Amino acid sequence: MTRLALIRHGQSQWNLENRFTGWVDVDLTEKGRAEATKAGALLKETGIEFAACYTSVLKRAIRTLWLTLDEMDRMWLPVTRSWELNERHYGGLTGLNKAETAEKHGADQVKIWRRSYDIPPPPLEPGSAYDLSGDARYQSLGVNVPATESLKLTLDRVEPYFDKEIAPRIKAGDSLIIAAHGNSLRALVKLLFNVADDDIVHVEIPTGNPLLIETAEGSLKPVAARYLDAGRAEELPAIK
Repeated sequence: MTRLALIRHGQSQWNLENRFTGWVDVDLTEKGRAEATKAGALLKETGIEFAACYTSVLKRAIRTLWLTLDEMDRMWLPVTRSWELNERHYGGLTGLNKAETAEKHGADQVKIWRRSYDIPPPPLEPGSAYDLSGDARYQSLGVNVPATESLKLTLDRVEPYFDKEIAPRIKAGDSLIIAAHGNSLRALVKLLFNVADDDIVHVEIPTGNPLLIETAEGSLKPVAARYLDAGRAEELPAIK
């Protein structure tokens, strides 16, 4: 049976400060590093031999993967970094404190921006302190950095990458690790579990807690799924 381990990065500094992060390259807190190390210990306990790993181009996910692999004594595993696995771009909300944003725009409006499937926040203004259009990592790849994204738009970039680069390996029997972000992983959960648009907005992915999915031989269909840290587990979508 093939396994896919999905790991949301450990707590970041802006998670701690309750700020919208998106594509800003914020690092892990000490708690986040500890969560990543524990994720490695939990994965090591499974005894699964993973073939390769995937992550985003943001340091909080990359460092989470480093710490996880270090704890597993598997730092030699091949790692592919891809911008398509980045967090959702929060547009004009980037950098703002979530509580203060709710006070300014109203809790109902912020809830729509955060939790609706296909309504993005206002776009980030060009020249903003968080405008990454000139960032070397994206310029070198010819990436057109978005000004804002909904979960649907995040899925629109995650799905083709997954279908081309990751799905064939799972079908071939390779067990893989993906260390990424709350929304890029929610997009993958939507794909794998066939979650309805209205239901995916309620799915939460805890930081640093590996979601281990078992798939049927030669297939992407999940046959079992569980969080390895049961004490911090969130409710999972039903396997259909």
